Amino acid sequence: MFILSTLCASLTWAMEGEPLPLEPMLTPPPADGPVVVRVGFDLQDVHAIDEESETFCISGMLTLRWKDSRLAFDPEKAGCAEKIYNGTFQFNKVSPSWFPQLMPINTAGTYTSHGVLLRVAPDGSCQQTEMITVDARTLFDLRKIPFDTQQLQLHFGVLGFDRDEVVLKPSEMSGYQTDQLLRVSVPQWKLAGIGMSDNRESGDGFSSVTMSFMVHRKSLFIIRLVVLPLMVICMLSWSVFWMEHSSLGNRMSASFVGILTAVAYQTKVGDLLPQIAYVTRIHAFLAASFFLMCATALVNLVVGTFDRQGRQALARRIDHGCRWAFPLLYGVVLLLIVIFV
Repeated sequence: MFILSTLCASLTWAMEGEPLPLEPMLTPPPADGPVVVRVGFDLQDVHAIDEESETFCISGMLTLRWKDSRLAFDPEKAGCAEKIYNGTFQFNKVSPSWFPQLMPINTAGTYTSHGVLLRVAPDGSCQQTEMITVDARTLFDLRKIPFDTQQLQLHFGVLGFDRDEVVLKPSEMSGYQTDQLLRVSVPQWKLAGIGMSDNRESGDGFSSVTMSFMVHRKSLFIIRLVVLPLMVICMLSWSVFWMEHSSLGNRMSASFVGILTAVAYQTKVGDLLPQIAYVTRIHAFLAASFFLMCATALVNLVVGTFDRQGRQALARRIDHGCRWAFPLLYGVVLLLIVIFV
């Protein structure tokens, strides 16, 4: 019924001798400067965060606001206080006006629109609302893992127009979006904040906006699975310093159990963490624990050699010194990892 009424109105307009002004409506509205488009985004969900491929997937409600005086109308003559174009067909086929088409600049593949709504006020103010799902690629810095914070950024630019034609500016975050911060749940991550900025200071030839989503990693999973057990195993390997000097075989067996366990944990962590080239905190921790347990084997060999040479007093002093030297060294190394890695 709506389509028929629209066609009838168009035919009546044409029969009265007034041409349909479609062509002028396909360009940005005339203004003293570029058309200002306010961009808002209400986050619905963060579906996935992939550190290895440096991608993330989100969905939300994208809102655009601008003014086109050519669309102004008299509510009494139009018989409505606001014109609404609902759905893809009405928006693409029936809506007679130009609209800013935003596209993600750093998309990683999928960009889906689930619905669109255009509202036109009597003064020509337009509001376009669209539900979107997008896969985006951003830069991850995993050096502080498992205590890292990532800034997930989604860049949007207007398709086909330069900065002197269309300018994008962020709108204020809505209360609904603020409430969503407490509702969005991502495995092993906590959403900490949302922000939006534009590139007006960058000097680029086109206008764009950047949506930033700050996420903190929930470190308890890695701490419980890797850090605490390996620390306990490393400390238990120091028990060789209380064993008899002459039982070199038993001391070496205890040390190699710790070494093999550290190797197994490195393999396990390799399955859990992304394959990256630079050193992270968790990798530095694994390496420090591994080499410290290897050092206990070297001490065992030295103590065993002195014991066979009849120098039991020197061997005893080495064991006594290692009882406090190894824990102190381990603590200093962990502190250096936290500070410098």
